[in-house]
Amino acid sequence: MKLIVALASGGLMLTVAACGKAPEENNAGSSGSEFKGCMVTDLGGVDDKSFNTSAWQGMQDASTRDASIKVDYTQSNSEADYEPNLQAAVDGSCDLIVAVGGLMFDATKKLAEANPNQQFAIVDAKLDLPNVYSMEFNTAQNSFMAGYLAAATSKTGKVATYGGLKIAPVTIFMDGFAEGVAHYNKVKSAKVEVLGWDPAKQEGSFAESFIDQQKGKSLTDTFVSQGADIIFPVAGGTGVGSANVAKENPDKLSVIWVDVDGCKSLADYCSVFLSTAEKNIPAAVTDAVVAAKGGTKGGHYVGTLQNQGVSLAAFQEKASMVDATLQGELDQLKQDLIDGKVAIESKVQPAAA
Repeated sequence: MKLIVALASGGLMLTVAACGKAPEENNAGSSGSEFKGCMVTDLGGVDDKSFNTSAWQGMQDASTRDASIKVDYTQSNSEADYEPNLQAAVDGSCDLIVAVGGLMFDATKKLAEANPNQQFAIVDAKLDLPNVYSMEFNTAQNSFMAGYLAAATSKTGKVATYGGLKIAPVTIFMDGFAEGVAHYNKVKSAKVEVLGWDPAKQEGSFAESFIDQQKGKSLTDTFVSQGADIIFPVAGGTGVGSANVAKENPDKLSVIWVDVDGCKSLADYCSVFLSTAEKNIPAAVTDAVVAAKGGTKGGHYVGTLQNQGVSLAAFQEKASMVDATLQGELDQLKQDLIDGKVAIESKVQPAAA
């Protein structure tokens, strides 16, 4: 599969022993010496500048934290690859197999049930099995802040969002964003409009892809023609199409990215990013791998504003759009969300761990 965007750093791949291949057989991990952590990507691969990139960073960080941990990944080019890729990891005697993405739920469940002595972990899903460590993130919280930010900085009174696929790990972002705009409207007696998503009806715009930049550009062009000047793409590499439109029209459009700080994952586009609704997937994955090496089996983690599992990234080159008053409002909003003084209604929020 061709990579969508050039690697931000050539060093990203240095620890990969056999990219795209099942790990070689090695049972040393169970004896307490070498521990093999194997990751199976979702669509888009490790350079999707989104959740796959984040998870792979977490795997590499685990091997840096503990030199006895060896990491590798196998790339999925289609949903049909999930099960055979996971099976290849099982056959390759991996000590921990990390499945990336909610779309891998069914395949991971099937393999975990068939191999009860094999340890698994999954990102963006919850599997109630004793041999699966589940990692979820309440991105409705930081997306709520992103929606408030978008409404406060919009000059046209119109902002927009779209998703890659209509699945819970995507729509939770869109819910939070739309609710954040609605909260701004309520406290400021404003009428900022959200294009692309109706949280009440759970209907909106989707690219049906996490890799189609042209579709991202097409959706963005439509939103801009309708008056939107802030866009929130929740679509992995597809969202690069939005960044391209913003780069070509810097006075008309700003982007709020998701998952990985856009100014770090897409440095050439930093000037278009107002902020990023980040998921701290690297830390969660690193902790999962290290804990598994230490003998931990199963478990459930939910990233929140309170535990820094989700956050709103720094404003970087767009900092001039956020004055001290707005910054203070965002800080207070974060605390109010943590304290429960401001409630989020999204029904796809993960239950507390």
